[in-house]
Amino acid sequence: MPTTALTITRIREQNQHIRSFDLMPVAADDRHGLEFIPGQVARLSVNGGEPAYFAFASAPEDDELEILVKRTVGASADLFDMKPGDRVALIDIAGHGFDLAGHHGCDLVFVAMGTGVAPLRSALRHALKRPRNFGQLVVLYGARTPEDFCYRDETDQWLASGVELRQVISKPDGHDWSGPTGYVQSLLEHVLPTLAAPVALVCGSREMIAQTREQLRQMGFKAEAILTNY
Repeated sequence: MPTTALTITRIREQNQHIRSFDLMPVAADDRHGLEFIPGQVARLSVNGGEPAYFAFASAPEDDELEILVKRTVGASADLFDMKPGDRVALIDIAGHGFDLAGHHGCDLVFVAMGTGVAPLRSALRHALKRPRNFGQLVVLYGARTPEDFCYRDETDQWLASGVELRQVISKPDGHDWSGPTGYVQSLLEHVLPTLAAPVALVCGSREMIAQTREQLRQMGFKAEAILTNY
């Protein structure tokens, strides 16, 4: 695909180290007009530097593009400090994403850790626009502390749409938290037995993905029912 200039239209603080960025192609009017599969990854160049990968957190049907940016190094650090009106370059779109067309009628279990919630949010928003196509939607989301959860302002909307949301933190000391503690994989055994035809969408660190995939296999999941976006 040709390189596309994107303008930052809005920035939201998700937590101390993570911000969400809404983006719109410079030549677009009211919709971004790009084609991608939920959960695919944008390869962005910031200030002409080495491109880096940022998963789309928006559904393809959303008017604007959205990504999560964690302040780290390189392009992430440069982008984190940019302002509305600044521009970045979309070099291309990578990964196979979560192609849900072959899973109509299935319950969807979204298993996310940290910023891995971004591509899963893309798929969740896509599924919520098609309530007749899927069964139960379950979001299992793990973070270090309660403050590290992203999209806390959207969880009520998810719940109102019928999503079952379960959250877990791994560092409870010093925090006001009455929910479960540990890692997100620990939530699987509490929800999967109640689902008839579940498909798992998994995103997080490589270690987390490997551990989750192995646990799902032990619980009887076939390989084609365990989806990753890349």
